[in-house]
Amino acid sequence: MTDSLMSFPNPEEVLSRTSALVAGPTHGVIISPDGEVEEYDHGALRRKIRGQAFLICNPPVIARRLGMAGQKALDVLELFAFVRPAQFCLPLPRGLARALKIEIADHSLEDEGLILIEAARRLIREIAAPNYPYPEGLLAQARQMAEAGWSWGPLILGALKSSETATEWRVWDHLPEWEEEAPPAPPGTEPVGREEAIERLGALIGANAEQRESQKDYTALAAHTFDPPETAEEPVVVLAEAGTGIGKTLGYIAPASLWAEKNDGTVWISTYTKNLQRQLDQELDRLYPDPATKARKAVIRKGRENYLCLLNLQELSQSATQNEGRILLGLVQRWARYSRDGDMIGGDFPSWLGEHFGQSRLAQLTDRRGECIYAACAHYKRCFIEKSRRRSRKASLVIANHALVMIQAATRTAVNKDGKLESVKDPDLPSRYIFDEGHHIFDAADSAFSAHLSGQEGLDLRRWVRGAENSKRRGRGLEGRLEELVAGDDEARSLLQEVIHAARCLPADGWHGRLIDGSPFGPAEHFLAAIRQQLYARNGSREEFHSIECPPMPPVEGLPEAAEALQQSLKALVTPMKGLSARLLKKLDQEADELDSASRNRLESLSQSISRRRETIEFGWIPMLDVLAGHKAPDEEFIDWFELDRQGGREVNVGFYRHWVDPSLPFASTVLKSAQGSMITSATLRDRLTENHNPDVEWHTAEVRTGAAHLISPPLRQSLNSPFDYPAQSRIFIVNDMNKRSLDQLAAAYRELFLAAGGGALGLFTAISRLRGVYQRLAGPLEDEGLPLYAQHIDPINVATLVDIFREVEHSCLLGTDAVRDGMDVPGPSLRLCVFDKVPWPRPTLLHKARRKRFGGQSYDDLITRLRLKQAYGRLIRRQSDRGVFVMLDGATPSRLLSAFPEGVEVERIGLAEAIQKTKEFLSET
Repeated sequence: MTDSLMSFPNPEEVLSRTSALVAGPTHGVIISPDGEVEEYDHGALRRKIRGQAFLICNPPVIARRLGMAGQKALDVLELFAFVRPAQFCLPLPRGLARALKIEIADHSLEDEGLILIEAARRLIREIAAPNYPYPEGLLAQARQMAEAGWSWGPLILGALKSSETATEWRVWDHLPEWEEEAPPAPPGTEPVGREEAIERLGALIGANAEQRESQKDYTALAAHTFDPPETAEEPVVVLAEAGTGIGKTLGYIAPASLWAEKNDGTVWISTYTKNLQRQLDQELDRLYPDPATKARKAVIRKGRENYLCLLNLQELSQSATQNEGRILLGLVQRWARYSRDGDMIGGDFPSWLGEHFGQSRLAQLTDRRGECIYAACAHYKRCFIEKSRRRSRKASLVIANHALVMIQAATRTAVNKDGKLESVKDPDLPSRYIFDEGHHIFDAADSAFSAHLSGQEGLDLRRWVRGAENSKRRGRGLEGRLEELVAGDDEARSLLQEVIHAARCLPADGWHGRLIDGSPFGPAEHFLAAIRQQLYARNGSREEFHSIECPPMPPVEGLPEAAEALQQSLKALVTPMKGLSARLLKKLDQEADELDSASRNRLESLSQSISRRRETIEFGWIPMLDVLAGHKAPDEEFIDWFELDRQGGREVNVGFYRHWVDPSLPFASTVLKSAQGSMITSATLRDRLTENHNPDVEWHTAEVRTGAAHLISPPLRQSLNSPFDYPAQSRIFIVNDMNKRSLDQLAAAYRELFLAAGGGALGLFTAISRLRGVYQRLAGPLEDEGLPLYAQHIDPINVATLVDIFREVEHSCLLGTDAVRDGMDVPGPSLRLCVFDKVPWPRPTLLHKARRKRFGGQSYDDLITRLRLKQAYGRLIRRQSDRGVFVMLDGATPSRLLSAFPEGVEVERIGLAEAIQKTKEFLSET
């Protein structure tokens, strides 16, 4: 240890001399520990703080607002993450205040500075207390991070006043291990009756809760999901549209939990957004108030790329040389020891660390490229992913997401020990599903069942097979995973070498630069170069900012030959992959008396991994190339196109894409038909076309977009109206006297509407460029009025956290696009105004064009748009006491779209000034 770390300062003395810095959108303040306040505009503030250290909160936000990075500072958020690992805190001063129970007199910048000063003092005292609840590795981590230059390190060591010599502390040595258990027996088939389901609902909501007949009816409907099916080809499917306020979460948890108990089975509850996964987890506290019971009975499942990989953490910890990286790894180790399940995306991980230290650093800590070595890993018995999988097999309720369900439920082909293809299915999957946010099933299936032959996908596969060829990082490739298992097996080693050699046809590191330079290398890069040539030839100028696309037919000269060459190379890769997969399974059979459990697990897992990737090539990429090479006619069930992906005007990927025109077809085949019962529910399943109801027409949309239309037996379907009085609780205005193309007029409209509402306002945009332009014109005026403004694509904060901030900061305003609209659940006055910049028509891509042709032309455009409007409006009224205004700043909004809104709510087409006045009057009414 260096001499500078042998004696440490008294943290109380240091903090007594350290001022706090808070920056707003246009000005900031410096607050001394004794309460003296200095206020400056951004220019003066930059000059004032240069070279000095301050207490701050959220450095990326401060850096963006002040236009300066690298400011010396003590970030109180980082201190919180160290002192209270795995505890939630909004990345704001008021978030610290809530977490630490600091009373807030006001929400001014001055008060935020005082919060930072008090929070730092409390956290330093807390860590030195004799009953501190998070002691493991505390001293060792503090020393390691101090050596890396962490500003808080010396102060923490000074607070600890320990004379102990800190030995190296590694979190992977201190995590509990899982134990192997016998597989559970198949669940029973006893149904759930209406009365017992309603009785369970009553127990969940409590005896003193409001009794809602509509919620009871919904629970009774949900119970039918657990009726035994009559035939193997006719699963029970329930379509349930439940208006906002019904209480559908507890409504379906009641019969689901009851069925799981009666039948010793597992029900998977699937959502589209991570936000709802988190809300569901919180609701389950009612069912399982004891944390230990809840840990056994309820499990959150996500894709493995969401979880911390302990092997990656170990290798990065041993190789990290940059101080910033070592500081991040110290905070991650603190979190990992006390995390509930190791979930880094939407779990108890402080998500703002990605913005602080770089998302790329965090990505290296998860298994995003399928490099897991399973039982060969020294941390296999402590692996968060393996723990989650094993717990879910015994759990009553598993909270998953649509993407994971679809990927795992899809019937895949595997190579058996005789070298023949056979169907396999994930044994962990249940017989009963509940799909919440069911209106997103079509989009989730579109993503899950698509095939992308692009530079990035090809590079990822090459790295998986050949390892990190030009890097010292782990990524040992297939040989590194298999070398011990195939030692002495000449046939397996020969097949392995064939796979490694054949994978040279795929794009290598630096592929994109070679395409731009006109020097592609290998079959895949020549193919991608031809695609890129065609994209630019069919789209004109190279100076475009956005991504571009074009049809694959007719191909430019040389493209069919490039497709043929790549196809032959891929076939040469598929053959040894198939043989190697079969050979690994054969070893399981032939060496059954010799292999230990770990080796058996590795062989089986690697065989399945090889089969999955071989399937992508054999049944995805090769058939796509068949069409380009002229061997087959295009399949009408699919839409193919070329696309050049740009981010910020910079090329990042190029490739050949194939999607199902109707992705609900593979969803029905692989998910619904493989289960005995499924419920699909949402507040927006149907599309109400006119005031004259036609139930069959309205439900047709839901059946087509959820896959129920592809089943033999019709689904049980029912719609339950919201208990809210929408005509009394809301207003809808369409502004008809402004030029929506003028950013100045648009920004003025947002400004005055937001001010009229006094905050609590959500601004939705159909284009990021318009959002940015409005934000620049809006930030100053709103700050002057004391209304905080946050924005997606501008603030260095992820969407889920932005929504959390918006919910917490009652009079704030938030600008965003589709992701904000879909992830929004903000009851109460924090959301009382929703403003749309223009009609959210579908983007006219080649994929949308194909679906438009299949599903009814203009009526399909109208359907998508009505559902988007319905979702946006539905964000406003979440409680009986809520009041809200919905404003469309597009006078050309067609009347045929207005059936998206609830019956009885008058839609007024008025001028901007009148809309502003009526918004103010309505929201000021008590």
